Amino acid sequence: MIRFEHLSKGFWVRNEFHPVIRNLNLTLPTGKSLALLGGNGAGKSTLLSLIAGTMPADSGRVWSDGSISFPVGLGGSFHKDLTGAQNTRFLARVYGVDTEELADFVQDFAQIGKHFDMPIRTYSSGMKSRLTFGISMGIPFDTYLVDEVTAVGDQSFRRKSKQLFRDRMLKSSAILVNHNLEELREYCDAAIVLHQGKLAYFEDLEEAVNHHKSNMK
Repeated sequence: MIRFEHLSKGFWVRNEFHPVIRNLNLTLPTGKSLALLGGNGAGKSTLLSLIAGTMPADSGRVWSDGSISFPVGLGGSFHKDLTGAQNTRFLARVYGVDTEELADFVQDFAQIGKHFDMPIRTYSSGMKSRLTFGISMGIPFDTYLVDEVTAVGDQSFRRKSKQLFRDRMLKSSAILVNHNLEELREYCDAAIVLHQGKLAYFEDLEEAVNHHKSNMK
């Protein structure tokens, strides 16, 4: 279960305040894999960061009774001057898993070769996504936060990523951002729609998709 209590977040842009999340009060059920729908700039990545705790809210809080991953597909969880291997071992210690076991798993899965021992600041966005996906999938979480990451890499890597994600979903849930509706239908059984700072929960995915499309008109 994830609960939002009076959650608000906004940003100052050119001396003007732009609210992204507006006094959100909502409880998401346990055991559901949710599609997160919203237009460009709606605040989907911001919401994922707030849920993960990697971004502070302006007011209110997010509460959960289970473990939540960092946002997979976003590089904000990394220290750019540390290597991929160092970041992996650091996150292993943070989440209480075996450091070398996770490092071996990530190095084998991410397929970034010598870059694993190079600073993150030298990585392409694709390499960062491979690394974040590998680290997060190597750590057992109750809920995974995933931002478009299954689209990264060549066809073989995407196929491998999807299979690993399916395996994790047998025991865990997820909040998934993906502009490919067919992939959302493959992984998700319900949805949340973010629009003008408000979040709505839909038990039926197709109803949520229709509501999202109506918002976009």
